[in-house]
Amino acid sequence: MEPIKQHYDHPVEIADHIFWVGFHETTSNFHCNPYLVVEGDQAVLIDAGSRPDFALVMMKILQTGISPDNIVALIYQHIDPDLCGSLSNMIDICTNPALKVLSEPQNNMFISYYIEREKRSLLTSIDDYSAGFPLGGRMLKFFKTPYAHNAGSFVTSDVKTKTLFTSDLFGSISKQWELFIELVSDCHTCTDYNHCITLKEYCPLPDILEFHKNVMPSEKALEHAMNVIGSLDIEMIAPQHGSIFSNKKDIHFLIEQLKTLKGVGIDGIL
Repeated sequence: MEPIKQHYDHPVEIADHIFWVGFHETTSNFHCNPYLVVEGDQAVLIDAGSRPDFALVMMKILQTGISPDNIVALIYQHIDPDLCGSLSNMIDICTNPALKVLSEPQNNMFISYYIEREKRSLLTSIDDYSAGFPLGGRMLKFFKTPYAHNAGSFVTSDVKTKTLFTSDLFGSISKQWELFIELVSDCHTCTDYNHCITLKEYCPLPDILEFHKNVMPSEKALEHAMNVIGSLDIEMIAPQHGSIFSNKKDIHFLIEQLKTLKGVGIDGIL
């Protein structure tokens, strides 16, 4: 059978009309995952990517059959350049008159610096959509996860498919990368990630935990974010870095692991 990674040159439908439009990074372990949510003739792009990635991401959007004119919202779940860097390019090519750039108010102050002044009126607060952002027969809902890892960080839920777009949460700088990861039951009870009892060559858990220790500011911020996410009905976790998780047992396991993780951010120094 042909290796699945050869198909990473094309968009991958990860759930009903939700497409991964990122790329398989072969020169580093840092993978960025923009997502396109399509409903009818409208689409929303989540965490669109860096400026150098713009052409590749846009090529994959076009491969889904969606024109940039169909995109009605660009959602940015925090302010880092690896997901906001292409914003001005996206605005220039997404000429839908209804286009909105959606983020949390604390983010918008910084996101405005990615945009020409005359186009900053496109910036819109997720607070204006407390009941959710309607996309045809689909609803996207926003849940704030402050300081995980920016002050204005939030996650986005697609109610229809129960997919949660988590930005840096559940992310990883993966030594070996696949778009989807499913753990085996032994992973849920393992206490020594250096010696896999199933003899797998690579365990993704150390990279996930280390990423959160380095990227999240504190144990309390990460615990709060996990409490928010743990209260939601989720079928799939789609982070901006690393791999997607679609097994509910794995999702619950990861939530508990991250909720109790020690040595996060400043707590790992003090």
